[in-house]
Amino acid sequence: QDRQEEQRAAAERAAQREAAQKAEAAAREAAEKARKEQEEIARRRAAAEAEARAIREMMNTPRKAQVKAPEPPKPVEPAKAAEAKGTLHKPPRPEGAARPAQAGAGAAAKKAAPAAAAPSAGAPGAGAGDRNKKPGAGKGGWQDDAAKRRGIKTRGDSSGGVDRGWRGGPKGRGKHQDSGSSFQAPTEPIVREVHVPETVTVADLAHKMSVKASEVIKVMMKLGQMVTINQMLDQETAMIVVEELGHHAVAAKLDDPEALLIEGQTTSTDAEQLPRPPVVTVMGHVDHGKTSLLDYIRRAKVAAGEAGGITQHIGAYHVETPRGVITFLDTPGHEAFTAMRARGAKATDIVILVVAADDGVMPQTKEAIAHAKAGGVPLVVAINKIDKPDANLDRVKQELIAESVVPEEYGGESPFVPVSAKTGQGIDDLLENVLLQAEVLELTAPIEAPAKGLVIEAKLDKGKGPVATVLVQSGTLNRGDVVLAGSAYGRVRAMLDETGKATKEAGPSIPVEIQGLSEVPAAGEEVIVLPDERKAREIALFRQGKFRDVKLAKQQAAKLESMLEQMGEGEVQNLPLIVKADVQGSQEALVHALLKLSTDEVRVQIVHGAVGGISESDVNLAVASKAVIIGFNTRADAQARKLAEANGVDIRYYNIIYDAVDEVKAAMSGMLAPEKRETVIGMVEVRQVFKVPKVGAVAGCMVTDGMVKRSSSVRVLRNNVVIHTGELDSLKRFKDDVKEVKQGFECGMSIKNFNDIVEGDQFEVFEITEVARTL
Repeated sequence: QDRQEEQRAAAERAAQREAAQKAEAAAREAAEKARKEQEEIARRRAAAEAEARAIREMMNTPRKAQVKAPEPPKPVEPAKAAEAKGTLHKPPRPEGAARPAQAGAGAAAKKAAPAAAAPSAGAPGAGAGDRNKKPGAGKGGWQDDAAKRRGIKTRGDSSGGVDRGWRGGPKGRGKHQDSGSSFQAPTEPIVREVHVPETVTVADLAHKMSVKASEVIKVMMKLGQMVTINQMLDQETAMIVVEELGHHAVAAKLDDPEALLIEGQTTSTDAEQLPRPPVVTVMGHVDHGKTSLLDYIRRAKVAAGEAGGITQHIGAYHVETPRGVITFLDTPGHEAFTAMRARGAKATDIVILVVAADDGVMPQTKEAIAHAKAGGVPLVVAINKIDKPDANLDRVKQELIAESVVPEEYGGESPFVPVSAKTGQGIDDLLENVLLQAEVLELTAPIEAPAKGLVIEAKLDKGKGPVATVLVQSGTLNRGDVVLAGSAYGRVRAMLDETGKATKEAGPSIPVEIQGLSEVPAAGEEVIVLPDERKAREIALFRQGKFRDVKLAKQQAAKLESMLEQMGEGEVQNLPLIVKADVQGSQEALVHALLKLSTDEVRVQIVHGAVGGISESDVNLAVASKAVIIGFNTRADAQARKLAEANGVDIRYYNIIYDAVDEVKAAMSGMLAPEKRETVIGMVEVRQVFKVPKVGAVAGCMVTDGMVKRSSSVRVLRNNVVIHTGELDSLKRFKDDVKEVKQGFECGMSIKNFNDIVEGDQFEVFEITEVARTL
C-alpha cells in the first residue's frame, strides 16, 4: 500500500512537472510571439515614418533642388572616335572632314535646330559614292541629335539644362546663371504648431501651415477624399492632414472663451494701469428714495417719470464731481428684481445702502446687505428722509447693527451719512465718503487695451435692433470694435452715453449703450472685444449651440416633471402666458414673479418671454398655445393688434409690476374650481311605497323637517346608513306636480334610477351651492 502511495505521489509529481514545463513553454512561446509582433509593429512604424519623412522632404524641397540638371551631351566624343576609326557601314573619314561636322553641330546647338544640323554636317564629306550608304550614316546622325536634344531647354522646364529658357534672350543668360549659383535648398523643414478648430476650411488650414491649398488638397486625395478649397473639414480630418504635412496639430479650444479671456488678460496686464472712477451701486428697499437721491446728485428729475415711482430698470449714469468722476448704478428696490440687484453688486466697487430714517431696515434692505457682503463690496450707508418729522436715526443705526453693518463711530467699517434727497442736506458729505472709500480701494484699470465689460441691461428697440447698456470695466471700447457678449456678437455700430449723445469711445467705469449686436444678450453677460468678427461669430455660434442643447435638455426635463405632476394630481389648470417687456431685467423679474404664483391647482406656464414689442409671431404663438399676452412697457403693432382681434387673443398692457402680478392672480382665482357647499334643507319619512308601471317605485312620504324642493338632491338613509345619493325625479301632491312641499304635508316622490325604496326609509334633502375661491 505504501508503495502504491509512493507511486501515486511520484506520478503526481511527474504530472505537475510536465504541466509546469508545458506552461513554461507556452509562456515562452507567447512571449516570443509578442516580441515578434512588437518587432513587426516597430518595423512597420519605422517604415511608415521613413516613408512619411521621405514624402515630407520631397514636399519641402523646392523643385529646383529636386530635378537634377542634365549633364552636357557626352555622346558626341565617341561618335567622333567612331567616325575617325570607321565602322562596317562607314569608311574612316579624314581629319579635315570632321571639323566642319563639329562646327555644324555647334551651330546647331546654338540655333536650337538639331534636325537641320545633320544634313549640314554630312554635306561636305558626302560624295557620290556614299549615296547607297545613306541609311547607315543617317542612323548615327539621329543618335547625335537625340543626345543634343536632351541638352536643349524646353518650355516650362525649370531644370536649368542650358543657359536660358526657351524664350530667353541674351539678357536672361547671366541672370539665370546667378540664380542657379546663389540658391540653397533649405537644410530642414519648418515644423509648426497648428491650432485646429472644430471646423476649418481647406484654405484656412493651408494658411495656418503656410502652404498652398493645393498641397492640402493633394493630401486629402491621398486619403481618398476629393475636396474643394472652400470645403469645411472636421477637426479629426484636419489634424490628420496637418500631421501628414509634417506639422504638429493641436486641437484648438476656440470655443472656449476662457482661453481668449486669459489671452486678453495677459495683453491687458501689459498695458499701463491707470486710476479709474469708482462704480457705485445704489441699493435699498422700495420707496426709500434711491432714485431721488441720484436725481439730486445729477440735478435731474428722473424719478418723476418712473411708473408708480418704482425703478424697474437699472439706470447707469456717470457724474462729474469737483473731486472726480463717479459712475452710479441705480438698481430697483422692488422684491421681484433680486437678479437685477445681484448683477448690480457684481459690477460695482462700492454700495450706497439707502435706508429711510422713518422706515428703518426692511426686507430688501437686508437683501442688499447680503448682496454687498457676498460680493465683498464696502458699504456706505445713506440714511435718507432725515427732513421728515418722524425720522429716527438711532433706531435705524440699531437695526443696521443687528444686521452686522456697524458704523465707523462704533468702530465698524461702514460710514453712516444722514442725507435728505429733498433738501440736499448731507449729499456732499456722502460723495466725499464714497471718494474716500475709492481712494482706499486704489481702483486701476488699463486704458490702452481691448475693452472688457458687463451687460447691465439689454432690450430690443424697434428702430435700432438689439441694444445693450454696457459698463466698461477695463480698456477702451471704440465705435467699430467687434464685441462678444454671451451668444450675441457684432460690430459696435453706434455708441450713446446716458444722455443719448453719440460718443466714439468709452473708457473704464463708463456706461454706454451699444447697437449692432446679432441678438439681445442676457443681462449680466460679460462683454469682450475680439480682434476679428469671424472668431466672435465662431464662439457665439458654439455658445448658441451649447445653450440650445442645455435649453432642450431643460425643456425635456420640465415636460417630464409636468407630466408626472399632472399624473399625480389629476387635472391641473394651466394659465399660459407670453411675456414681452421693454428690457431684459424687467422681463426676467416679471417672469419670476408670475411663476411664483403657481399653486397645486393652477399653474402659470410661461410659453415665451422676450424683450421687444408684441409682434404677429407672438400673437400666432398665443393662438396656438391659447395664451394671454402680457406687454410690460411695450405695445403691439398694428398687424399684431388686428390678428389678435381676429383670433380673440387677450393682450394686457402694464407699466407697474405690481399690477401685472395682481391681475394674473385674479385670473388664476377665476380658474380655480369653485368650492361646492352642501346645505341640508329638509327630512322626509317614507310611509308607503307604490309600484307604478313605466315609472317604478313611488314613495308616499311625510315632510318631517324643513322643506323639499323639486331641484334638490336626495340621500336615502336606511337605519341611518346612506344607501343611495341621487336627484329627485318627480314631486307630487295628489296628482299635481309641485315645485316644493313644506313641513307637515304629505307628498309623492320618485328618485332617478333608484327603485329600492322600503317603508320606513328616510330621505335627507340637500342643495349644493358653488362658492368662488380666491388664491
